[in-house]
Amino acid sequence: MINQKICASGVLGFVVAVMAGSASAADASSATMPGYGAADATAQHQLEQAFDAGLNAEDLRGWMKQMAAEPNQVGSAHDKANAEFMLQQFKNWGWDAHIETFQVLYPTPKSTSLELIAPTHFTAALHEPPVAGDASSANTANALPPYNVYGADGDVSAPLVYVNYGMPDDYKALARRGIDVKGKIVITRYGGGWRGLKPKLAQEHGAVGCLIYSDPANDGYGAGDIYPKGGFRPPEGVQRGSVEDMTLYSGDPLTPGVGATAKAKRLKIADAKVILKIPVMPISYADAQPLLAALGGPVAPQGWRGGLPLTYHIGGDGDAKAHMKIASDWSLKPIYDVIAMIKGSEYPDEWVLRGNHHDGWVFGAWDPLAGNVALMAEAKSIGALLKRGWRPKRTLVYASWDGEEPGLLGSSEWAEEHADELRRKAVVYVNSDTNGRGFMFAGGSHDLQALVNQVASGVKDPETGVSVLERMRAKILVDGFAKNASEQARMLAKQVKGDKDVPLEALGSGSDFTPFLQHLGVASLDLGFGGEDDDGGIYHSVYDSYEHYARFGDPSFAYGVALAKVAGHVMLRVADADVVPMHFTEFADTIGRYVTELHELADHKREHSVALDELLKNGDFKLAADPTKTLLPPLAEDTVPYLDLAPLDNAVVALKASAKAYDDAAVKAALPAPQARKQLNALLLGMEQTLIAKQGLPGRPWYQHMIYAPGMYTGYGVKTLPGVREAIEEAQWDDAQRYAVVDADVLKAYAHQLDQATALLK
Repeated sequence: MINQKICASGVLGFVVAVMAGSASAADASSATMPGYGAADATAQHQLEQAFDAGLNAEDLRGWMKQMAAEPNQVGSAHDKANAEFMLQQFKNWGWDAHIETFQVLYPTPKSTSLELIAPTHFTAALHEPPVAGDASSANTANALPPYNVYGADGDVSAPLVYVNYGMPDDYKALARRGIDVKGKIVITRYGGGWRGLKPKLAQEHGAVGCLIYSDPANDGYGAGDIYPKGGFRPPEGVQRGSVEDMTLYSGDPLTPGVGATAKAKRLKIADAKVILKIPVMPISYADAQPLLAALGGPVAPQGWRGGLPLTYHIGGDGDAKAHMKIASDWSLKPIYDVIAMIKGSEYPDEWVLRGNHHDGWVFGAWDPLAGNVALMAEAKSIGALLKRGWRPKRTLVYASWDGEEPGLLGSSEWAEEHADELRRKAVVYVNSDTNGRGFMFAGGSHDLQALVNQVASGVKDPETGVSVLERMRAKILVDGFAKNASEQARMLAKQVKGDKDVPLEALGSGSDFTPFLQHLGVASLDLGFGGEDDDGGIYHSVYDSYEHYARFGDPSFAYGVALAKVAGHVMLRVADADVVPMHFTEFADTIGRYVTELHELADHKREHSVALDELLKNGDFKLAADPTKTLLPPLAEDTVPYLDLAPLDNAVVALKASAKAYDDAAVKAALPAPQARKQLNALLLGMEQTLIAKQGLPGRPWYQHMIYAPGMYTGYGVKTLPGVREAIEEAQWDDAQRYAVVDADVLKAYAHQLDQATALLK
């Protein structure tokens, strides 16, 4: 039985512990906390111990085995059955739960075919056969064939061109070799950037079709033993995936900005800018090998060569031709979001949200069920706390989203449908997705960095017995020490030396935090474990099964329990803290680094432009090229002006002063009176929203967060201060100058609101 002290106590003391740095939960439970004493911290620590005691690895194993027993892609019977199963579980555990259904455009393949028609004939299998020891891989009667959703239907025959990773620099390399993809079918390999950019760029360059294959150098036999001997991609394995242009907006393509309810006004399919106009098809390296072997033309550059036993050629001579055909069912299909709530006892209109998705491309054991079962474990343990008399001060909202894989459909539609309420009530959104054995990773809003460090310092790594924070720090230090370490890895290692916080990663896209953080301005986290599992090779394939995960993912499910502890402790601390546990010095310092990077980016681009211009004038590229091969000089670059980034520089100075003032006051202040506390929490709840600019980013108004966004040409990869950074990268100087002011204004608004919060503390 949890004692009444735990049930009734406030834990603002933990706010102060957060602000003190990375003391472990055990240390914090006995530490003297200025203005509050140690009693609240002790009570919170006892609560978390009771929560941890309710977590059971065998629960996670059993839930995964059941939920990954059948294909559970959007529209499948098992996807709906999984939602209904979770709904009943939440209710059994004492949650107020329901399913919210949305109607989304989700095209599914009716027929697909791919042939090499010249200089020889080959018909691609486009099929993933069963493997020995994996019963699931034979249970595919209800599975869909490999496909890339939101590419166009089409029936095209055209010459093939190999474009490496299909990223912007690859097309520049093609241009220097006099090769044009207009009217061609491009074949590109996974990696180097988000998959959706590959056909988008191919389309922009005039291609009529796009094939994307998994090269064995990346995630097949070049990386390790293939499945079933090892965990990596077998020759017939295919990486499915969405190619919806989520750099414009996430969610249902036909209802941007509003929930995809039955009554929602919808775009015509032809008017949905996130749907591509050319057919796109994922293929295995077994199917890709005959296509690549047929190519003539120049030998591919060294960095373009993969792991297949052939000489990689680019093609472009027109000799190798392919025929691809895709026909799809373009109907609306239902998705099922499972939403469970526990109403807060003191702050019912302040919501602490937790999410993971439950839909997969086929079975989805690693992606996403490894994270989803951790979320379920948290919910079950919290339900046990409820039955023993505890109740959170803030409302807890647990969500298992549907339709994440096609384009964050379930989370985006729910967030858009409840947008006004979320702007008023959402305190934090905590996300997870895949999970495996290894090191903790954490990304998110940097005013939550200290909280994450403190929580991570109190959770033990299952295999080494040290805290997951200590192991995370060791990994960063060792990676930074490596002889071939990147400059970024070396800088990160310097940042974490000693007892300094481990920085949060900035969030781009690729999971369900996107609509909350980057569209609505809800402070967000993304948590998980990995790095020692061998799951990456079977990503989005039929082999992402329970059998594979039980051997090569997290065989003991101990890291699933570790994820439940980290995410669960964050949820409990935010839910019960009398003042939202945010710390702002880390945010201000991080923004300072981002602004410094903008100065360096502009200077580097200017220096590069000048150096390139000199080489072109002197004819050096022509003299350095092999006269027997085509290699044209690169195009000249725009002259880089001197940008006025002073507004940002000045905003950072003010922000750092405001952040320090609040953090200092929070350590010294007594708990504010109830009315002042209510005002203070309202200010803190809205801090992230001050970083929203309603006009959004250039060319993509749905993305309104001015600090974090997925890059237009990185996809999942983040761009920080994106309005300015991407404008510099793309030589859009007017946009760069304009968004320097926009970004400065949101930072000044953030600092002003922080000053108001400091005044309430004083």
